[in-house]
Amino acid sequence: MEFVDYRPSREQLVYTFGGAKPSLVVQPGTVMKLWSEDAFNQALTSVEDFSSEKVDLRFVNPQTGPFYVVGAEPGDALAIHIVDLAPARTWGASATIPFFGGLTSTDRTALLQDPLPDTTWIYHLDSARNTIGFESRFGDFQVDLPVEPMLGTIGVAPPGGEVRSSLVPERFGGNMDSPEVKAGSTIYLGVNVEGALFSIGDGHYRQGEGEACGTAVEGAMDSTIIVELIKGKAPAWPRIETDTHWMAVGSSRPMEDSWRIGQMEMVRWFSELFGLHAMDAYQLLTQTAQAPIANAVDANYSVVVKAAKSLFPTVNAYDGVHADLRSRTARL
Repeated sequence: MEFVDYRPSREQLVYTFGGAKPSLVVQPGTVMKLWSEDAFNQALTSVEDFSSEKVDLRFVNPQTGPFYVVGAEPGDALAIHIVDLAPARTWGASATIPFFGGLTSTDRTALLQDPLPDTTWIYHLDSARNTIGFESRFGDFQVDLPVEPMLGTIGVAPPGGEVRSSLVPERFGGNMDSPEVKAGSTIYLGVNVEGALFSIGDGHYRQGEGEACGTAVEGAMDSTIIVELIKGKAPAWPRIETDTHWMAVGSSRPMEDSWRIGQMEMVRWFSELFGLHAMDAYQLLTQTAQAPIANAVDANYSVVVKAAKSLFPTVNAYDGVHADLRSRTARL
């Protein structure tokens, strides 16, 4: 296996999907060790820092990449297997940002109310116990929570020469904020441009489903991934495979359309996996699917539709790529 170690300087970070020149050219099968900056671009380092004063929305969700994958062409599927995610700092930050989040008025949910208080929380990492500590800002409550690293953003360049903000989740992936994008998962993305031009970022030390206030425990991340290419089998929307589940992610507004997109993509996947007519796949999915909310705060909302492998006959998606990548991971 070929290995690449890449740590971008601040000047090398990008803030879009599409529109940026590739940072590196990599071969399919490459193992990549990548560092990514936190979503705030290290603007919030103490509880005295306020997002309205410190965070520049032009430079949030910095991306590590993009990376050009040799041989990737429109219509192919890019498989990105997450080998390991590890906090790259001893602390993470979260914040309520005025007029942003799931439980406040926004520019799209316009209500006659004052903004919620601009507040920052700092979570300190206990690496020995693998926990992060929550400390209340409006009382004296404290609790330690398990570290559960994930990547908020993972995506490829959009089609048609589009350039999209790294705050946006869409069919190219992007800022899906799904806790399922974690170590052990394989993410399948449809390639839209030559080389795919994928990037990652927005590391979360943990996040609840929905990311209710709009920010997780945001932190710099060390990521180890394996990149693989599947010719001619692009999914219409992002798919995720783990040892236990198949999943599809829909991102849109309103949220029911995100749910519909995820359901439709799983109907397609069931048809591929089991050779089912779409109506039979629709019926089977209806009785087996779960649909956790990934985020209810981004420019588009994201919903994950997932099905447990244990309920079905044994089949190999994409000719067993996930199992093969898991095997390669064990040999690293």
